[in-house]
Amino acid sequence: MTTPTLAPRTTALVLIDLMPRIIALETAPLSGAKVLERCVALAKATRSVGGLVVNVRVERPGVDVQPEGSGFAPELDRQPGDVEIVKRTIGAFHQTGLHEILEARGIKTVVLGGIATNFGVESTGRAADEHGYDTVYVTDAMTGLDGAAHEFAVSYVFPKFGTTCTGTEYVAALSHDQGG
Repeated sequence: MTTPTLAPRTTALVLIDLMPRIIALETAPLSGAKVLERCVALAKATRSVGGLVVNVRVERPGVDVQPEGSGFAPELDRQPGDVEIVKRTIGAFHQTGLHEILEARGIKTVVLGGIATNFGVESTGRAADEHGYDTVYVTDAMTGLDGAAHEFAVSYVFPKFGTTCTGTEYVAALSHDQGG
């Protein structure tokens, strides 16, 4: 783990699938509720220094009614200025306009948390890297559907695509504005 270098005003915290039906799944190594709690704290810290918060949720394509619990978790306390993305695939970039929104706002760094580590978080992180963003994975603000898969992504995959850090390290980096 490494403390990232961040310019808050060019940083977007992208939170993946923090929806009641996803939070309720059996996850490891953390519960969905614990990830939600940690992501809410990261969002507050990000907003407090002028960073962007992006909340992403998934909708199943081709169905008239989404399953119960498909909205954003109320605890997210979404604020004016936050961005909301609805995806219909695993990752948050494909046909959602996310890249264009981030580009228009001058975002250079994408910071990721949410559920599930080795699905939506990893897919979004890989796409962020492909779009040229500096990518940061907050490893204690995400969880997987399987503990071993989560650990593999955190220890092997994510360091190849960006920086991994804890929530504490992320918040510390936010508080040291390097000209952003």
